[in-house]
Amino acid sequence: MARLLAYLACFVLSSQIVLAQKPTSCGEHNKCPENAPCCSQYGECGLGAYCLGGCDPKYSFSLESCVPAPICKSMKYNFNNLDNIAPRTKYLGDANKSDWVSSGNPLTANGNLVMTMAPDTVGTLLSSAHYVWYGKVSATLKTSRGAGVITAFIFMSDVKDEIDFEFVGTDLHTAQTNYYFQGITDYTKGKNLSVDSNTFSDYHTYSIEWTPDSVTWFIDGQPLRTVLKKDTFDKGDNKYHYPQSPSRLQLSLWAGGKESAPEGTIQWGGGLSATIPPSGAKINGSVSYIYTDAAGTEDTVMITDKSTVLKSFLGSGTDMGKNESKPGETDVPMIPGLNGAGIGANGQIPSGNDSNGPSTDFTGPSDKHGSSGAPSENERVLKGSIFAVLVAVMVLVTM
Repeated sequence: MARLLAYLACFVLSSQIVLAQKPTSCGEHNKCPENAPCCSQYGECGLGAYCLGGCDPKYSFSLESCVPAPICKSMKYNFNNLDNIAPRTKYLGDANKSDWVSSGNPLTANGNLVMTMAPDTVGTLLSSAHYVWYGKVSATLKTSRGAGVITAFIFMSDVKDEIDFEFVGTDLHTAQTNYYFQGITDYTKGKNLSVDSNTFSDYHTYSIEWTPDSVTWFIDGQPLRTVLKKDTFDKGDNKYHYPQSPSRLQLSLWAGGKESAPEGTIQWGGGLSATIPPSGAKINGSVSYIYTDAAGTEDTVMITDKSTVLKSFLGSGTDMGKNESKPGETDVPMIPGLNGAGIGANGQIPSGNDSNGPSTDFTGPSDKHGSSGAPSENERVLKGSIFAVLVAVMVLVTM
């Protein structure tokens, strides 16, 4: 297995500035129109970045509207600089040039990647450019702390299958786990796992092992929860309500429903091991994943040789070679919103941007286990921002 570091959900942005109309909403019984064909993770229609990571084929104009998703591959990632991380304003889908896509304001310091959450922003997000269709991911980390601050470490698919580790900033001895099938927010599936020592001050290794038959959550190498696919069958729609579609690894630091949040610290480290496709998988290449049916289930995924790269942010899966327009030529949105939360967070999509706020000192409250609200030495490094530090990443794939 490998060393991987990470942060939650990915959204890519247009590099050109245009005056865009208010995005059209998309969802069940409401597909995107042909001129704005791609349904983003936020349930809004657009072009360009809307058609990349997070594009939901179920509610897009057609299955082909979303750009094919890059498959996972073996690789080791270091964060001595930002060369392998593309800001969402520049990423066009080429996972051979960028391993990660960022929202927010990532920096480098002492050979590590520092992800910041400045005041008056909703958070920072790092998403893997490559998708994983079953595998194991680990993150060795210190969580954030303080009221309204959430640390999240998840798998998220374009059809909104999701597997979560989430940490609430006021409970530093608990890891919250959950899973979702196609965005159905069934909170009865959640389970809290106890952590032996403080999640903010001490490093712990959190792992998710995801196979076609089960999901297991680990803390410090100990399996603490397992969900079997066979136990998730829903008689109402005759489907297994089990995560089963290619997913991005997303790690995030975000404000849980607050306009602003106190500062804290998280530090990431870990690894990802991606496995072979499930038995009976449709394989017609080795480059990308596509969906062959709007059901969005495991049996509708195909591995192909289709390209994953747009020519410009005016493109979509059905017109990937479209060139950039002249200023003002289109008012169709090309920039999805920023959100650090998964489907199960609160069901709402907060607004946000990549701007930085003023610098302030940490003044968060004490948690119920007695941790002080005073800033630690790490927190003084970047006053005014919650931040996450990443060291290295390795992805192992057997095909």
